[in-house]
Amino acid sequence: MLRARILIPALVFAALVAILAIGLTLDPREVPSPLINKPAPAFNLPQLDRPEMTISQKDMLGKVWMLNVWASWCVSCREEHPTVLALARTGVVPVIGLNYKDERAAGLQWLERLGNPYQTSAFDHDGRVGIDYGVYGVPETYVIDKAGVIRYKRIGVVTPEVVRDKILPLVKELNGNA
Repeated sequence: MLRARILIPALVFAALVAILAIGLTLDPREVPSPLINKPAPAFNLPQLDRPEMTISQKDMLGKVWMLNVWASWCVSCREEHPTVLALARTGVVPVIGLNYKDERAAGLQWLERLGNPYQTSAFDHDGRVGIDYGVYGVPETYVIDKAGVIRYKRIGVVTPEVVRDKILPLVKELNGNA
């Protein structure tokens, strides 16, 4: 009886330590998304720089493309911006922005000052489309295939290493150039 009183709590403690140890080895930026391998949520938003025109996920059907969620108030977005600019300049994948919970003028000034990597940016002022995409916070990045299915989600800053090791190989594969 005494052994069971000691043994059971010790086993429970060991199991908890093992679970926590495994959790510490995971990359928090690689949070599994329930949207992976599901159709990208529908949207039809005004363009940031041309509010009289709209952009929809349907406009990108037939192309592998990247959706980058950003905001002028986002410090991490500024950190990843040179990488997104460099990727866009290669022309390997169209980069569409989703300006999230921002003010139009602030977003436009930010792009003018830092450079605009986006083919266009959708203006998601109230953040509803971001919610549909499961945005935790900005920046977040998605790779969407030709059929409009989300194939990759990155939470946080897109680094040159992420572009090299994750995004470019996936884009190449999805375009049939593997």
